[in-house]
Amino acid sequence: MQHKGTKRIETDRLILRPFCIDDINASYKNWTSDEKVTEFLRWPTHASVAITERVIKDWIEKSKEKDFYQWAIVLKEFGEPIGTISVVDSNESLNILHIGYCIGSKWWHKGFATEAFGAIIPYLFDEVGANRIESQHDPNNPHSGKVMEKCGLTYEGTLRLADFNNKGIVDACVYSLLKVDWENTKHR
Repeated sequence: MQHKGTKRIETDRLILRPFCIDDINASYKNWTSDEKVTEFLRWPTHASVAITERVIKDWIEKSKEKDFYQWAIVLKEFGEPIGTISVVDSNESLNILHIGYCIGSKWWHKGFATEAFGAIIPYLFDEVGANRIESQHDPNNPHSGKVMEKCGLTYEGTLRLADFNNKGIVDACVYSLLKVDWENTKHR
């Protein structure tokens, strides 16, 4: 892969961009302190803005690395981050990127996660050189799977007790999109 880092990407309603210091309070208010958001995630709800500050400062520092991808999901009409989408794991030998995302519960079921995920796919395939983009969700969080399906990912199966989140050790519903399949659907 030819890593290029977290590049700014715009859609009709969103700006996806690297985090900055000014995002700390809005991120805490809009999603990191939201217990509904963290229910199926691996990190706990932030109990204070100081925790969000540490995390975002870490993301800002890591954003200097070309193989780090962590976008703030900014709603254009709102002007603040409402969530994040990122490459949470990768396999350089196989050119696989694993995507994770979350948005504040006030913005659920409005297509924002789908719009953000759909926007990074061309970048990760065409510019970064991924061969496979994958993601997964807890079966008790089926709305996350709907986002993956709407972005063209294919359900591959459920791995039993193969993941963990704030609920404990859980099953993992695995989805993927191969570059060759994505290119074939682009040209239809």
